[in-house]
Amino acid sequence: MTQSVSKTLAGKTALVTGSTSGIGLGIATALAQAGANLVLNGFGDVQGALAQIEAAGAQAVHHGADMTKPAEIEAMIAFATERFGALDVLVNNAGIQHVATIDEFPVDRWDAIIAINLSSAFHTMRVALPAMRARGWGRVINIASVHGLVGSAGKSAYVAAKHGILGLTKVAALENARTGVTVNAICPGFVLTPLVQKQIDDLAARESLCADAARAKLLGEKQPSAQFVTPQQIGDMAVFLCSDAASEMRGSALQIDGGWSAQ
Repeated sequence: MTQSVSKTLAGKTALVTGSTSGIGLGIATALAQAGANLVLNGFGDVQGALAQIEAAGAQAVHHGADMTKPAEIEAMIAFATERFGALDVLVNNAGIQHVATIDEFPVDRWDAIIAINLSSAFHTMRVALPAMRARGWGRVINIASVHGLVGSAGKSAYVAAKHGILGLTKVAALENARTGVTVNAICPGFVLTPLVQKQIDDLAARESLCADAARAKLLGEKQPSAQFVTPQQIGDMAVFLCSDAASEMRGSALQIDGGWSAQ
């Protein structure tokens, strides 16, 4: 888990969308270990996720907002504020994926990916930012992707949404540049999440490869380090963005991608 042992976020409250597994749970755990109270969101193993956060020494609650529905997002922000008194850290992590060429991409999948991967971050920020500004401190961390910087065939909606997240991050950072609120993005490469595991399984089936060979092939095509980024590493980066050392990082896109975007 995170290497930080100091409670730099003691007394703060963080909301992480899509945080019942994978990257989101890794970020939530790191924030909890830094002392923050957590509001989790997502449709995975809720009880397991809550137990993991509480084991890190933090208070944790869950809100099941559907990230395609603005009214439920508004209710989630209100819930976080009512439960803990304020929302200090907002991490927009919720995301889904679908792979198909543009001419074969299902319209409903396009709409869902844009809604969850991009529009939901707009809705959380428009509700949360005014109170952060009023209190004079806040951190918004948008989980983009290396696909916010480069493209990949078959991922039109995901790439469009992640490029959009970086643009949205820059605008929000500029609008809050003279306040105590910072807005930044993290751009991970391949992380071994259920989404990536499905790509490995599909590749193995398509090319009659064993799991290890499929994993190596997937990483080798894109990620020069040939190693997965871990949720814990992304969580540590999120904790850093909440620190005083990052107070003048505004509108940044931090790459943690094993060299993918350096090519």
